[in-house]
Amino acid sequence: MPPALNLSCMSHAEKDALILRLLPLSGQLEAALARIAVLEAQVAALTRPPKTPDNSSTPPSQQPKPNRPVSKHPNRRRGRPGSGRALHEAPDRVVEAHLSSCPHCEAAFSVAEQTRQEVYDRIELPPIKPDVTRVHLFGGRCACCGLRATATAPAGLAPGSPFGRSIEALVVYLHYAQAISIERLRLVLGEIFNLSISEGALCNILARAQAPLSAAADRIAAAVRASPVVCSDETSARVMGKNWWEWVFIGQAGVLHVIRPSRGSKVPQEIFGDVRPKFWVSDAYSAQRNHAERWQMCLAHLLRDTQYVVECGDTGFGPLLKRLLLRAMVIDRRKPDLKDTTLAQYRADLDRRLDRIMAAIPIGPEGVKLRHRIARHRAYLFEFTTNRDVPATNNISERHLRPSVIFRKVTNGFRSEWGAATYAAFRSVVSTAKRAGNAVLNEIKNALVDEGKYEPG
Repeated sequence: MPPALNLSCMSHAEKDALILRLLPLSGQLEAALARIAVLEAQVAALTRPPKTPDNSSTPPSQQPKPNRPVSKHPNRRRGRPGSGRALHEAPDRVVEAHLSSCPHCEAAFSVAEQTRQEVYDRIELPPIKPDVTRVHLFGGRCACCGLRATATAPAGLAPGSPFGRSIEALVVYLHYAQAISIERLRLVLGEIFNLSISEGALCNILARAQAPLSAAADRIAAAVRASPVVCSDETSARVMGKNWWEWVFIGQAGVLHVIRPSRGSKVPQEIFGDVRPKFWVSDAYSAQRNHAERWQMCLAHLLRDTQYVVECGDTGFGPLLKRLLLRAMVIDRRKPDLKDTTLAQYRADLDRRLDRIMAAIPIGPEGVKLRHRIARHRAYLFEFTTNRDVPATNNISERHLRPSVIFRKVTNGFRSEWGAATYAAFRSVVSTAKRAGNAVLNEIKNALVDEGKYEPG
């Protein structure tokens, strides 16, 4: 170490000379401190835990799956109680096989002495072929006025496309629900159903389905607008090579999907207009706010954000909030079995626990950010406790958007706006049917047969 300077023994000239020598070093020190701050920020970013589906809103598809551990007994079957397929309630035919003689000693076996030893079903598909109805419209020249006239076609057999509603419903279902491309759909219909349809005819069927499916979606939209509780979420969509957004709005009597080029709040405003539901359930995205009288923040999203704060090293605020959120979600699962007075007590208890947690000191910038966020939104965390129809999470919206995400990944989006609009209307009909427990293909057929009489659910 250099010897300490004794400034009291130095002259003014020596002090001035020392100051002049140190001046350049001060600038270098400031530059070094700034560089150190940049490097510390880079180190903090590199050592920060990665965002995963468990601690953020990262989609599960973006998280690579770990390799399955090698099993010591790869062919060993897991133990479980024995079970078999249940026999069909109404078989088309019954075949009985009797012994004529003993297979061991060839002694005669009478039919009266034999009992059933084994019963099983053999299931086959019947030959699939189109059901073709040929229509002859008769007519001729009138003997009185001399004009030509042709008979009116029977109901449901009007001239036009040769393909009936059952084929149209099957085409729409296989293309939009099972993500079968137009070319492969032509092959499937030809090889399995013995039905020859060109790719152009398939596109025409999908184009004609837009009007009746959109009419059905409009009625579903009216049912969603009339619901007192609405859950909403959005995900990306590709339309004509551009990033659009698919929105879902879930009411008590219907599920509405729309695809728009915007992710802003004007989309919910377009759908609901002056209608304001009593409750709105969503994540904390700003475009999902201020569309209802009251808002329930999705606790599942908040729990993942809290998990990320815990992984960043916060041991003061994050773990306490995580336990509180888990407790609140357990209360939500038990809500159907609890009385209103008990739920009110749980609401007061959650608020008291949150007061104590807010007094904790977070560790790290991520914990501080989360605490500020809770301070802003704490009034919207526990609305579900005293309102039985309000869920604590918005997982139902994510479940209804999941098929659209799979469709986007398989098909890479839509080549036209009408294709996106038809798909959104189709998903509205299908999601509403599934939520009501109805058969999807029948609901599609009903929507295509008579758009004026279709009722959601």
